[in-house]
Amino acid sequence: MNTLRPKSKREKHRVSFFVGKLRASCKIITQPPCQPILSASLVHSQVGAFLMAQYHSYGQNLQLFIISSCAGCFFGCSLALVAAIIISIHARDLLQGEGQTKYMNTIFPLYSLFGFLVLHMLMYGGNVYFWARYRVNYSFIFGFKQGSELDFKQVLLLTFGLSVLILSTALANLEMEMDPETQSYKALTELLPLGLVIVVVLMVICPFNILYRTNRFFFLTCVWHCLCAPLYLVTLPDFFLADQFTSQVQLLRNVEFYACYYGWGDFKKRDAATCNDSNVYKIISIVIAVVPYWIRFLQCIRRYFEGRDSTQAMNGIKYLSTIAAVVSRTIYTQKRGTTLKIIAASTSGVATIFSTYWDLVMDWGLLCRNSENPWLRDKLILPNKSVYFIAMVLNVILRLAWMQTVLDFNEASFLHRNALIAVVASLEIIRRGIWNFFRLENEHLNNVGKFRAVKSVPLPFSYEDEDKDL
Repeated sequence: MNTLRPKSKREKHRVSFFVGKLRASCKIITQPPCQPILSASLVHSQVGAFLMAQYHSYGQNLQLFIISSCAGCFFGCSLALVAAIIISIHARDLLQGEGQTKYMNTIFPLYSLFGFLVLHMLMYGGNVYFWARYRVNYSFIFGFKQGSELDFKQVLLLTFGLSVLILSTALANLEMEMDPETQSYKALTELLPLGLVIVVVLMVICPFNILYRTNRFFFLTCVWHCLCAPLYLVTLPDFFLADQFTSQVQLLRNVEFYACYYGWGDFKKRDAATCNDSNVYKIISIVIAVVPYWIRFLQCIRRYFEGRDSTQAMNGIKYLSTIAAVVSRTIYTQKRGTTLKIIAASTSGVATIFSTYWDLVMDWGLLCRNSENPWLRDKLILPNKSVYFIAMVLNVILRLAWMQTVLDFNEASFLHRNALIAVVASLEIIRRGIWNFFRLENEHLNNVGKFRAVKSVPLPFSYEDEDKDL
């Protein structure tokens, strides 16, 4: 029966285990001559294990120090580059010249794509930090390979490293003066944004074991599952990533602008009229905005037919209502008109109410009247309950960002139209970052309550009774 006793307690603390064995070895030294040889070998093995553990601990600490130092260095470089861009703009009075409108209509959308990407990565880094701080088992929930998940320092390292690359390119692309003879800009300068896209794509799909290859391939696998929905079994990483895409509609539209601007536009003269005035371009813009929500709808349908869960059917209806709202708002911005304005406002209102209710009640598990924590839920991870109410209010406010479209608030005296679009898109990314934390917190609590967030189930006897027979 002794062989059936659990050994986990003895294996938890190597230092105390070593000290206990060393103490026992000291007692054995007083025994007959054959015993000291056994005790010495035992002590040597434990000393080796202890030193090896200290070596690995030192290596991990050194690696964390290097990652933290590099992340801090990239962060400082990013701030310096931002300051350099601002000083360059004001010193040369770039945004007041003739090229200001062309720059905001062409170059700004090209770089705002990377701004959305960096902001989303920054929000994810914050999510990872708070998940780890409050013991949310995000690596298990996402299904990461054990030991391969990135901590917040590694995420910030990638984020700030990418921001340095982007800001350096943007600083070199601030040239506003065209050649008076050819009436065009330097081709090499104008191709910098396209080159930056190619570099980032190559970094993501790089087959070599650098830049966290396991995580990159995991991401690409989830992207493929999203694109092929509903052919694959829908797991949490798949629909979680698809939800992130629903908050990156403007990024996807900027990708469309890249293709049109460098494919059919005159990028040497910063002329994007071919794209902006094309009816085909406008139709594709509507389709691209619908794609993320359509993927989520297909995933809901797949999950409904797998489990016959009516909740998934309702979730699918929610995404259909959002599709109607996105299409009506996009058509209204393109064609205007009172009738289109009423349709856009009504469909957006219905979709907002539906989505807000789903966020707070279904995804976050809040607004339970009879719970131990009124209007929240029975189990909470955060010690301060007011954070949940603040998050709910922020979620509602940020979901109303679409109102700037139907209220015709498209351009301010101090803000260009494309800059305003970028601000609204950034607010949606921030809202998604807040949603991510509470969504995974609720998933973690549900898993723990159902014994799904642990690798083993507690045994029906105590680990403390090691010196007693069963």
